[in-house]
Amino acid sequence: MSAKAMKNRGGKCLKAVHTVTETLKILYRQKLLPLEKYYGFSDFHSSSLEDADFDNKPMILVLGQCSTGKTTFIRYLLEQEYPGSRVGPEPTTDSFTAIMHGEMEGIIHGNALTVDPNKPFRKLGPFGTTFLNRFQCVHLPNRVLESISIIDTPGILSVAKRKMNRGYDFPSVIRWFAEHVDRIILLCDAHKLEISDEFSRTIMALRGNEDKLRVVLNKADMVDSQELMRVYGALMWSLGKVFCTPEVLRVYIGSFWTSPMRITDNRKLFEREEGDLFADLRNLPRNSALRKLNDLVKRARLVKAHSYIISCLKEEMPVVFCRGKKRRDLIYDLPTIYSRIQQRHQISPGDFPDCAKMQERLMSHNFKFKGLKPKLLAGLDELLNTDIAKLMPLLRQEEEEAADHLLIQGGPLESQRGPFIVGNPFHHSGSNGEINQVSNEEWVVSKDKAKFDEIFYNLSPHEGKLSGTKVKEWMLRTRLPSSVLGRIWKLADVDCDGKLDDEEFALAGHLIEVKLEGFGLPHELPTHLLPPSKRHRKNSKITGDD
Repeated sequence: MSAKAMKNRGGKCLKAVHTVTETLKILYRQKLLPLEKYYGFSDFHSSSLEDADFDNKPMILVLGQCSTGKTTFIRYLLEQEYPGSRVGPEPTTDSFTAIMHGEMEGIIHGNALTVDPNKPFRKLGPFGTTFLNRFQCVHLPNRVLESISIIDTPGILSVAKRKMNRGYDFPSVIRWFAEHVDRIILLCDAHKLEISDEFSRTIMALRGNEDKLRVVLNKADMVDSQELMRVYGALMWSLGKVFCTPEVLRVYIGSFWTSPMRITDNRKLFEREEGDLFADLRNLPRNSALRKLNDLVKRARLVKAHSYIISCLKEEMPVVFCRGKKRRDLIYDLPTIYSRIQQRHQISPGDFPDCAKMQERLMSHNFKFKGLKPKLLAGLDELLNTDIAKLMPLLRQEEEEAADHLLIQGGPLESQRGPFIVGNPFHHSGSNGEINQVSNEEWVVSKDKAKFDEIFYNLSPHEGKLSGTKVKEWMLRTRLPSSVLGRIWKLADVDCDGKLDDEEFALAGHLIEVKLEGFGLPHELPTHLLPPSKRHRKNSKITGDD
């Protein structure tokens, strides 16, 4: 097929597609990928993109030193454990784990993942068998994972363990994931503020992806207000030495687990910080197309700079004699070559790859480069100057259409309802709370109802019910996180009227005790927990429908 025919075919494809993602795929294949192959882009930078890189759900990369609460943070988001997860004071997570949605629980190991065309991990093969033996994908039926995927990582080694060798290039793996995910959560512990060598190298691997980074000061409920102020200042000072940027990083402060808070002085601050962080994460599906467009533009600029660098080196190299000496001289003079290209072709310094890393890769290259090809570069300029601009109206249209339904559902990331919404203690769900099967078995809360009735009537109910404000004040004394108490309220308010009667209050008390004993909460209220009076109402409704 001729080049003109290919171009016409490409134009038809662009007109036929109706989504930003599909258009980006076509633009990449037609105008960016040929340039990458011609100038050997993958030999120096990241490997070429595949369809799975465009089609996959938004991904969140969770990083942090050992025992900063990475796995516990993920459990907090999912509201359930996942296969292979372990929590403890020692370094319990020794693998990279991609947690993705699946109809049935299961684990796929790293070597199999690199040959699965439906997963965006095929390009991880070059990191070697040692890494692949420490990489797995967990499938889990979870509502949160219907919208996003989460990457759990091994703990960054502390100062005392910095001489340990992982057997693979940990910072390079982190760099690959950082380029492919939508958000990077960097967890810090209020009691572990030292910056180890591996921590510094990991931060360096995130360079160029700072816009995706969110720093979280976790376990903040273990220090009082005065200590928290000092810890926050020390963390900002430590991060400032590693992140060499004039901008101040936003640090979210909180305690992301379901256990009772140790010190509740800053509870309201933690709730607001958690709300801000989760609001950012909640919008990831809606902003997914924009992130992919942004990453493609970033990649295109790097490809353009790389092309001029390679073609310049080709021009400078002699054909036969003194190639070895000239090769060494060119590598040494690479900063000068960068400056010359910037001035000649009006390319921003920020578009160029890191000079030191480029010199390192050139040292092991055979210097068999190709010269400048204006036609390929003209297609790249058209992509950056024209094609991307034409996509913006379609992008805005998709964002408007997705405003109501492309949000993460389930878990604490879902918009909470009930008295634990700040400033609206009587807000309640509009759901009818239907329960399909109603049982006549004994109510398990009955044995403790007398105890909860005493508390209920001491709170002075009005017309047999307690308002959300009064119940909230009582529930907060348990020191459980508000996200957990919000779930308990949602389960206990069976008739969804924003108030609790004596049976619903007893149910809430029972669920609180269950949680304080270390057990999980059900996603939906099981029939044996349904208050007897509500069972009668449901039975009547079912009979009436029949």
